[in-house]
Amino acid sequence: MQINLLKKIVEKTAGVGAVRIVDLLYNKKDINEFLIAKKLGLTINQTRNLLYRLSHLGILSSIRKKDKRKGWYIYFWTFNVLRSLEVLEENLTQEINSMKQELFSRQQKRSYKCKICGREVNEEAALLNNFICHECGEVFELADNRQAIEDIMKNIAKVEKELEHVRSEISLEREKLDQKLSRNMRREEKKKKELRKKNRELKMKLLNKMKKSVKSKKSKKNNKKKISKKSKNKKKKS
Repeated sequence: MQINLLKKIVEKTAGVGAVRIVDLLYNKKDINEFLIAKKLGLTINQTRNLLYRLSHLGILSSIRKKDKRKGWYIYFWTFNVLRSLEVLEENLTQEINSMKQELFSRQQKRSYKCKICGREVNEEAALLNNFICHECGEVFELADNRQAIEDIMKNIAKVEKELEHVRSEISLEREKLDQKLSRNMRREEKKKKELRKKNRELKMKLLNKMKKSVKSKKSKKNNKKKISKKSKNKKKKS
């Protein structure tokens, strides 16, 4: 489930205590920081420290609003799912690269192990100490790396599978955002068309009104001329 992946990156970033933030914010928007603090059972300062730590990586985003009654600013928080998955992808990639480096080192170099305390060192460190463990004074023995190599390879395969799943979730999330953006663009375009239509209708009304006004003025003017002409004719007859 996607929520489990989000919990994993929050735990990696801010510790186990911050994991509950995912349950509080997942699929929600603009959650009051005081409500988050109450649900977590923490002080507002402790809660803000966790929230700021996550927002520093872009995992959370916030808006602030001024409390009209109290006069101070309150932050409202939203979970950034896509960015969280991207951060997890970066972490897993680094983890795989680190394990591959360790695998290469174990495959190419010899290591030595103390059979008493279990301390393991590379060949250079063993040579510097004359192959004597400085913890217990026992002589180092050549370590058998076969089990360690097998374990590292299994872990690499496990994390690579998880990384593939994360990348699949990222693709789905980006597709959702693209669809949302497309819907918003269509909605905005529809609003613009409706506004242009209203403006055209308003212009037509104003134009028709102006035409009627001009026509009315001409009609009045013509009527005045007719009346004036009739008056002149009457005077001539008299």
